[in-house]
Amino acid sequence: MSTTERLYYHDSRLLEFDARVISLSELDDGQIAVTLDQTAFYPTGGGQPTDTGTLGDARVVDCIDVEDDGVLHVIQGPTPEVGDTVHGKIDWLRRLDHLQQHTGQHILSAAFVKLFDAPTHSFRVLEHECEIDIALDEPSDERIEEAVDLANQIIWESRPITIRQVTSEQAATLPLRKEPAREGELRLIEIGDFDLTPCGGTHAKSTGEVGVIVVRSWERAKGLTRVHFRAGVRALADYRKTNQTARDVAALFSAGREDSPTLVSKIIEDNKRLTRRVSELEEVASRVEAEELLQEAVSYRTGSGSDRVPVGMSVIDGERGSSRTVREGSDNNQGPFVIAKVFDDRSADSLKHLALALTAHPNTVALLGSRDGATARLVFARSSDAAGDMNMLMRGACSILGGRGGGRPDMAQGGGKDVAALDKAIQAAAQGLIES
Repeated sequence: MSTTERLYYHDSRLLEFDARVISLSELDDGQIAVTLDQTAFYPTGGGQPTDTGTLGDARVVDCIDVEDDGVLHVIQGPTPEVGDTVHGKIDWLRRLDHLQQHTGQHILSAAFVKLFDAPTHSFRVLEHECEIDIALDEPSDERIEEAVDLANQIIWESRPITIRQVTSEQAATLPLRKEPAREGELRLIEIGDFDLTPCGGTHAKSTGEVGVIVVRSWERAKGLTRVHFRAGVRALADYRKTNQTARDVAALFSAGREDSPTLVSKIIEDNKRLTRRVSELEEVASRVEAEELLQEAVSYRTGSGSDRVPVGMSVIDGERGSSRTVREGSDNNQGPFVIAKVFDDRSADSLKHLALALTAHPNTVALLGSRDGATARLVFARSSDAAGDMNMLMRGACSILGGRGGGRPDMAQGGGKDVAALDKAIQAAAQGLIES
């Protein structure tokens, strides 16, 4: 028998109690755990999180179920002595929330069984929503909302919820929704003429206390249907947040909430058309920009004096966005044109457009980079008659940026988070091209 009498088994609304400290222990993380002769604190278990509250002047931050050894109350604050009588107090709003979610799960799970013979395999109360995994064949919005409608009908009828203590033998004769997980005396939660299932959690006294159940979304997960739902105070909070979002969106259009979806759809379609048009224009602009860069490369190659760039090198100037482009090899037109340049706030697609425009010209290599916010982006490409493995060069450059990338020998893309090393990465790629 457990050393701690669990008062929450009999009354989920018991929020204050007195108990005697029967032992103290220190956990691995150094926190102190108190064991009492009785407690109203619910420990984590069955998909339901722990209660919190106070124990004397100390704060109860966690409760751990150690089964026959009782319940450990993890505290922060003054530690009582063994034998002391302490006053415990449960945080009501947290208990109410968990009570509504857990009872709501019983009702919703029973609804899926009643309608579709779809049992619940697991249940979790998360920080903001709850999840049930159900064996529902051919899930759809319509089937799930049908179960939600039935669940809310049961809630609004305010059916009584009672607790029954039975033996395993007695339980075997009852129409339980799920099989008990253990032998011995069982605690059954009964929802009037609707559900009967073994459970050790905290529950409402009537279905009406749950208020309402809403499903936010569902998905297929591990061969089951995972339903994300909220009940009671969580459903109200979700409505308020969703309603405010809908009102804010409607205000942007100076329209009503009901008109917003149509207006948003129109904007999305308009944006798609504009994006396609921008892409087309960017391809045209990239061809013009490529011509200018190649002409600049030729002028550097044929220049003289201080304007002449050393042959066989690619030089990135220190100023953002500036570059020099050179002919690799000697003045007798051997080797490719290497166009190396760094831009500010240029997307990967934009770099790719320019790289393709450059490499449409014979014997050309493009080593392009962009400082796009907190990300360094790279696109390397070469024309079909130029030498060099862009995939190999990209991998080396991305290692300098602390990122990843790759592609084909004629074109590769990548990037990383070390934006300050972008110039260095392209310099290394240019040098690698020369040495290959």
